[in-house]
Amino acid sequence: MAIDILHRDDLPLGGFAGLKEHRLVMNPELFGQHVDPGTWPGIGGLAYLADARFDPNGETTMHDHKEIDVISVMIEGRIDHQGSLAHGQGLEAGDVQVQRAGGEGFSHNEVNPDNALNRMIQLWVLPEKRGERAAYKLYKPLTGNVTRVYGGSSDQNDTLPSRTVIEIAPLNASQEFVLEKPFLVYLAAGKGTANNLDLEEGDLFKGDHLSFKAKSDVNLIAIYEV
Repeated sequence: MAIDILHRDDLPLGGFAGLKEHRLVMNPELFGQHVDPGTWPGIGGLAYLADARFDPNGETTMHDHKEIDVISVMIEGRIDHQGSLAHGQGLEAGDVQVQRAGGEGFSHNEVNPDNALNRMIQLWVLPEKRGERAAYKLYKPLTGNVTRVYGGSSDQNDTLPSRTVIEIAPLNASQEFVLEKPFLVYLAAGKGTANNLDLEEGDLFKGDHLSFKAKSDVNLIAIYEV
């Protein structure tokens, strides 16, 4: 089955405050005329995906969100989380932070506490229901497993409910990951093959069916609808 591939390093480097980022997904519903050329519109409620590095001791500075869900996936280094939800929470490489703004909204500042660059993938998902209460969740996906960190039915509390699902797959070399439905997947670390095509860190790819095999230790971020 054919897949489309978007290479991170083919896109311009942008950013703000104390971080630089490659933006790969910018949904026109949210960004309108400010969509960056070359970015993809996403899948389901996914409205934004950026691969960011914080400057040494850099920070986003305190800012507000409303009616958006913000998912932060730490790839390298650490983050000190400040704000109206779970103030003081620290994130280490491999951790995933999920914040729902809802109608209540939240303010936050993400700070790199170290004297070295770090790396974080940030995703935004548009809410299906407006006016929700703000909420916070933290996940520590295990290597070799697939962990759902966002989405699913409203009759469970493991994840924030949504028809848009985000799964984190930090896999070992030779492990496989299969999806039998339309998908958008970001290879945040490592190398592998998707439907027999070679991929490497920084590749965003999409299609209707996925058979992925890791050629090294990898970190996949998979987005699809249920």
